[in-house]
Amino acid sequence: MSTVPEATVPELPEPAGSPADTDRVAAPGYRPGRTLRLRVEARRQLRRRRTLVVGGLLLLLPFVLMAAFAIGGTPGDGTTTATLINTATASGANFTAATLFVSAGFVLVVPVALFCGDTVASEAGWSSLRYLLAAPVPRARLLAVKFTVALGFSAAALVLLPLVAFAAGTAAYGWGDLELPTGDTVPAGTAVGRLAISVGYLFLSQLVTAALAFWLSTITDAPLGAVGGAVGLTIIGNVLDAVTALHRWRDVLPAHWQFAWLDTMQPVTEWTGMTEGTSISVSYAVVFTALAFRGFRTKDIVS
Repeated sequence: MSTVPEATVPELPEPAGSPADTDRVAAPGYRPGRTLRLRVEARRQLRRRRTLVVGGLLLLLPFVLMAAFAIGGTPGDGTTTATLINTATASGANFTAATLFVSAGFVLVVPVALFCGDTVASEAGWSSLRYLLAAPVPRARLLAVKFTVALGFSAAALVLLPLVAFAAGTAAYGWGDLELPTGDTVPAGTAVGRLAISVGYLFLSQLVTAALAFWLSTITDAPLGAVGGAVGLTIIGNVLDAVTALHRWRDVLPAHWQFAWLDTMQPVTEWTGMTEGTSISVSYAVVFTALAFRGFRTKDIVS
């Protein structure tokens, strides 16, 4: 009588969601919170060519304005309307305020849209997004890290321009009081604080553009589409704000409050406009950010 060894039956894997699956632990050493660290992402973004180009252009802009004033003569010659441009060469503080005035409507929008709209879409365009998620980097952490770094670079861009303008303006036009278009003056020390408040408000007012660009970046593989879409919708908002027939409907447009920081360029700072503008911008930003996280959570990543 021959003895044949019994065939071993392979053990089938436990179905997903079974008690054995819930007791299973992650790979040794794996911690979701240590994947895609902020400093690593910041270093990657800092080395990109578009970051260097944007920084170079912002550094150059104040000197372009100084050259324009030197070639064209005294600002405001031949005009009767008092604006910040008329007093741009009165002091370094005045030159900084004038630089913010000419750049707040569009120039500062572009870096914010670029940093926030390019961050996720560029990974998809390079076909590296799925490899990041396979690392594995949790999707929520990937978005949180990338959006945080993008906001950091946006804030740096908004601070870089007035810093360079203030240093260059003070060297060229001297340290002095801030001369207001109304004829009043603000002491130099107080003017620095007013300018800091203005820059802070400009960053808060750009949160809606940042969140919009970031949301578009999560739904397209084309970085230019996300950046261009955010800039285009911002321009549309500016156009609609110019339509006075909309009356009170313009109050819900973020563009309606983009120059509320000019309330700091008064003898006494008025906070009402900046408060309303901040609430509108933050509200839109929360909605667009929530849409980005919700849509990306279940998105089929194929690139």
